[in-house]
Amino acid sequence: MKIHFIAIGGAAMHNLAIALHKKGYQVTGSDDEIFNPSKSRLEKYGLLPTEFGWFPAKINKEIDIIILGMHARKDNPELIEAKNKGLKIYSYPEFLYNQTKDKKRIVIGGSNGKTTITSMIMHVLKTLNVNFDYMV
Repeated sequence: MKIHFIAIGGAAMHNLAIALHKKGYQVTGSDDEIFNPSKSRLEKYGLLPTEFGWFPAKINKEIDIIILGMHARKDNPELIEAKNKGLKIYSYPEFLYNQTKDKKRIVIGGSNGKTTITSMIMHVLKTLNVNFDYMV
C-alpha cells in the first residue's frame, strides 16, 4: 500500500509515517518545513523529503491513501490535486480510528501522569504476553 503524507513533519505525523514504513507500507510525504527531532528521525528512515514545499506532481493514482496533517490548509496544492484525482484522504485522527475501530481501546486522559500510567499498562500487557498496539 502506498501512503502519502501531506505535512509529514508534524510531531504525531512523522511518527505515524515511520510506524507505517516499518510495517512495510510505501510511505512518501511533503512539508513546507521540518524541524528536529522530526527531521532527523525521518532522515534516519529514508522518509525525509528531498526538498521542502508542496508539489502536486507527487500526487498520482498509484497512491492508495493521503493522510493530511493539521497545518495543511484547504488551498494546499497537493490536497487540491488529491481531491481532483479522487484519492482517499484521511485526517490523522480519522486514519487512526479506521485502523483501530475493531480493536479494544484503552484511553488514558487527565492533566498529569498520562504517560506514566500508559507505560505501566504497556508493561503489564507485555509481561502477560498480550499482543497490543499503542499510540502515546
